[in-house]
Amino acid sequence: TNNNKFKMNLEKLKTEIPFKWRVQSANQYGASCVAYIDARDCQDILDQVCGQENWQDIYYESAGLLFCKVGIKIEEDEWVWKSDTGSESNVEKNKGHVSDAFKRACVKWGIGRFLYSMTIVKLPVKEKNGRFAPYSAKTGKFIYGDDITKWCNSISNK
Repeated sequence: TNNNKFKMNLEKLKTEIPFKWRVQSANQYGASCVAYIDARDCQDILDQVCGQENWQDIYYESAGLLFCKVGIKIEEDEWVWKSDTGSESNVEKNKGHVSDAFKRACVKWGIGRFLYSMTIVKLPVKEKNGRFAPYSAKTGKFIYGDDITKWCNSISNK
């Protein structure tokens, strides 16, 4: 058989890919923002580096925790698996849990690992409805959604 199709360069999974920023926590001292990648970005780089047919993910429960394992076909009949668990998100509990487990398993392959060396970015805040939210004194507006990424990118020097 032709094994050339399995000679993928798995180091390419560690390539820096586009990322966004989100608020991890906010208090009277500021909003701490962290960089993150989307699960679809992980899927895209797995497709590009390994080929759509040469990777898969499986979800399972162990000790009451949801795990995802990501397998990459490295030979005609040999798969290597790496797994991790995730945590529920504040937005969509179950979907976020599945996505987080998948992304954490991908980190074991090197995908998005660069994010862990990035500095947390602090944004100024203002109180709104009893909570603190990112705020720009320059524009006089609260900072939401994609604007958080724009602000963090302007402040961050990686």
